[in-house]
Amino acid sequence: MAILVTGGTGYIGSHTVVELLTHDFDVVIVDNYSNSNPEVLNRILKITGKRPRFYQIDIRDEEKMRDLFIKEKITDIIHFAGLKSVAESVAKPDLYFSNNVGGSKVLLRLMDEFGIKNIVFSSSATVYGVPDHVPLKETDKVGGCTNPYGQNKLDIEYLLKDYASAHSNANIAILRYFNPIGAHPSGLIGEDPNGIPNNLMPYVTQVAVGKRPFLNVYGDDYQTVDGTGVRDYIHVVDLARGHLYALRKLAEKPGLVIYNLGTGRGTSVLELVHAFEQANGLKIPYQVAPRRPGDVDENYADCIKAYEEMGFKTEFDVVDACRDSWNWQKNNPNGYK
Repeated sequence: MAILVTGGTGYIGSHTVVELLTHDFDVVIVDNYSNSNPEVLNRILKITGKRPRFYQIDIRDEEKMRDLFIKEKITDIIHFAGLKSVAESVAKPDLYFSNNVGGSKVLLRLMDEFGIKNIVFSSSATVYGVPDHVPLKETDKVGGCTNPYGQNKLDIEYLLKDYASAHSNANIAILRYFNPIGAHPSGLIGEDPNGIPNNLMPYVTQVAVGKRPFLNVYGDDYQTVDGTGVRDYIHVVDLARGHLYALRKLAEKPGLVIYNLGTGRGTSVLELVHAFEQANGLKIPYQVAPRRPGDVDENYADCIKAYEEMGFKTEFDVVDACRDSWNWQKNNPNGYK
């Protein structure tokens, strides 16, 4: 009786595996290391005293995945596996569709074949496209995604909804993440992007550690508190814990449920930079660059549904995330390498 975590050595996946092991779940990871590093497994062992069973497989490889399902007694799936760079998805949309949507189709076929009823899917606030208003509720319209990555997430949501319609005993939790930041308080696992970071926090920490000379702030003329974009930054440990709440919800046999996972509060780019400086006693040089296509003024979550139906609420704030991000980066200046 095990939980299969696809993409379990990635940023959010590894933090979720730590929470699962800490709460005595039996965990099996499948990952192809396209966005992660084998050292993650050693770090998980150091934190928890446990090493999850691991299979290096691309989830699109249906034959190898079937062998895994035959060998392991899987009862629940948490599905993280997928390419995740917005910029790369624009340059390589076919690759993203093949990997993210194609891999999810394989997983659903095997769920059906092996009678697995429960799955938690790692979706994204990008499915809301350009919001008409904030905060965003789960009942708000989706679509109009500004990049193939976001469209992939929405396509997979539609796949899951179709699967739920065809399988009355399926229990599916779609979790729409807002902006994960931070790292495990131990400093042993954290965000380790390939190349130039696409996300704000690892860019800030790489400037702080001296790997980059300054931070690019993309646009300072948005209709926000200080002209910079506002997002909902959730500590990755809080986000990881949200998956445990979702598993407990699936045990109630709810059918298909959708939840936003965020803090319910917006923080601007410059507010986050200043929080990082105050939390760590550092100065982050930055320069204003042109807006990026597709960026919106504000995007943050209404999280009432997740609290009312799952009891989920965040325990950490932006300052905690800034402290933990720096603790990770200063102790691992080159990430896991």
